[in-house]
Amino acid sequence: MPDDQHAGPPARRDSPFAEPDRARPALLPALMVALSVAAIAGMALWLLAWPEPLLVQGEADATRIDIAARIDGRVQHRPVGRGQDVAAGAVLFGIENPALLARLAEAEAARRVAAADLARILAGTRAETVAERRAAVAAAEASLRLALQNHARIRQLAERDVASLQRLDEATAQLSVARQTLERAELALREAVAGYTAEERGVAQAGLARAEAAVATLAAQVAELTVRAPAAAQVYQIRAEPGEYVAPGVPLLSLVDLSDVWLRFALREDLLWGVAQGDRFTVRIPALGDRPVEVAVSLVAPRGDYAAWRATRATGDFDRRSFEVRARPVQPLPGLRPGMSAYAEWSR
Repeated sequence: MPDDQHAGPPARRDSPFAEPDRARPALLPALMVALSVAAIAGMALWLLAWPEPLLVQGEADATRIDIAARIDGRVQHRPVGRGQDVAAGAVLFGIENPALLARLAEAEAARRVAAADLARILAGTRAETVAERRAAVAAAEASLRLALQNHARIRQLAERDVASLQRLDEATAQLSVARQTLERAELALREAVAGYTAEERGVAQAGLARAEAAVATLAAQVAELTVRAPAAAQVYQIRAEPGEYVAPGVPLLSLVDLSDVWLRFALREDLLWGVAQGDRFTVRIPALGDRPVEVAVSLVAPRGDYAAWRATRATGDFDRRSFEVRARPVQPLPGLRPGMSAYAEWSR
């Protein structure tokens, strides 16, 4: 008989002595997929449990100078334009005011009059005036002598009843007038010789000082007709054009000092703990290539400004105020301009 006729029944697949199934290696990919899914799920749970970084956004700011007119008038010329760099003392506006110039000329004339009056008083009385007063005294003395002689003759005639009492009274009155005239002439002579008093000199000096103060005040106002830049900066905004009438206090233009630019953040009070001047952290500025920039805290506002974040729940939470924090680049950062955004990862 053939050998295959004596062979036993074929071995079952689930027998331990059976040959390994060729389909069993397909279980390995399924196991790998399961492990991958488990790893992804674990990573997702870890990411959900791990607090995500808090990004705080700020803005670049700089010193802004608003230039206003101090004198009313009409804009005569404006030699600068928006975006132009100006040096300290550069002319920004020229304002014309003819009435103010006329008042200045009037004040200068009044000052010259006051100065001349003071010089006249300090020089004293003229020699011609003293001589005139001496002549007046001599004439008064002569009149007095004549009045004395006339009075003596009429009194003698009246004693002999040759002259009436009326003539004697008239002579007596003329004598009194002659004496008073002489007294006034002598006083005038002494005044001319002594010159002006200290009080008169003081009044003249005060008048000159007042006139000079009026000139200085008007000259200062005239100087304000030329508006100059108080510091080196860049023209940011222009609000007046040539030909327009401007009033005191009305802004003419705004300057921005690009040499002093900082970053301004509004931090909630729960993020402010531990922040002090001099602390350094890293920010990124998208407008400058989003590269990391190290900055140092230069200011922490002493008082909160407003509630920038409001609780969404009606109970169990509260409003938090924001505090301004300023930070300046540790190293010079060319190209940083006001208005650029900046952000930083803030530790909770």
